Amino acid sequence: MENTPTFAVIGGGSWATAIVKMLCENLDHVHWYMRNEIALEHIRKEDHNPNYLSSVEFDVNQLKLTSNIDEAVSAADIIIFAIPSAFLKSELDKLSIPLKDKIIFSAIKGIVPETSLIVGEHFNEHYEIPFENIGVITGPCHAEEVALERLSYITIACANEDNAKLLVKYLNSDYIKCKTSEDIIGTEHAAMLKNIYAIAAGIAHGLGYGDNFQSVLMSNAIREMKRYIKKTYKMKRNINDSAYLGDLLVTGYSVFSRNRMFGNMIGKGYTVKSAKMEMSMVAEGYYAAKSAYEINKAKKKKKAKTPIINAVYSILYENKNPKKVFLKLTDKLD
Repeated sequence: MENTPTFAVIGGGSWATAIVKMLCENLDHVHWYMRNEIALEHIRKEDHNPNYLSSVEFDVNQLKLTSNIDEAVSAADIIIFAIPSAFLKSELDKLSIPLKDKIIFSAIKGIVPETSLIVGEHFNEHYEIPFENIGVITGPCHAEEVALERLSYITIACANEDNAKLLVKYLNSDYIKCKTSEDIIGTEHAAMLKNIYAIAAGIAHGLGYGDNFQSVLMSNAIREMKRYIKKTYKMKRNINDSAYLGDLLVTGYSVFSRNRMFGNMIGKGYTVKSAKMEMSMVAEGYYAAKSAYEINKAKKKKKAKTPIINAVYSILYENKNPKKVFLKLTDKLD
């Protein structure tokens, strides 16, 4: 693209708000779709998202706000999806215009429940978007720290290096450092899996396990992640890179982690239903645990050894007692 590309962000949550903030550092205009018309009207009048990262003030002259997804998509060359994976299909069902000529980046950290596909595969199979026009935005990066303009690192994974570098150009700033990767499938799976491990870390904390156990849990989690991703898509990758290990650590330990918070509530005795109702934001790891468990189980002889995923699944979906499940899990870790 010779001229400055047009961007649209799909989503109204904290990560979408953070991405719009990053883009506004480098662009005159950003199209921003969210379904909540009340929130849009608040942004127009008060210059900030009333529900997420409300400390971030926008110059509304930079924003092209809309509650019509067709309007945002038709105006953009590059579309960034930043909505919970559980709601992706319902939002895409509203579209009446094709996506196949667009460049798509997913900032979604989960699996599409209706198809059991990671987001990139879902766009490829169901919207005929070639993989070279699909990319992934991953961390380690919490939206809350972007709002505070604390130094943060982002990995952009895309088969088309030019597309990856283009996004890097418009996300980079004094407080954001971006790098590129070719491992689209691996980084997207890692972004999904780390939420499950963060729930495990939260459950452990809620049960009263200390830092010593947490360090062992995270050490085993990164090895489990490596086994899982290797069985899914084998290629040369360093699992200790920030897109994998770094993202796992920040999600497993940070006070901003909604997945850890969700797990902590489960460990303290909340039911899954009550924990979900208590949280104002979606814990992606809840949906990811079911998908990751079922995908791995379907591989039969080729499945990876995943004691942590299995433990979280049994607690969330089989109503197993967290204390008893973790007591058994401690014997499977080293």
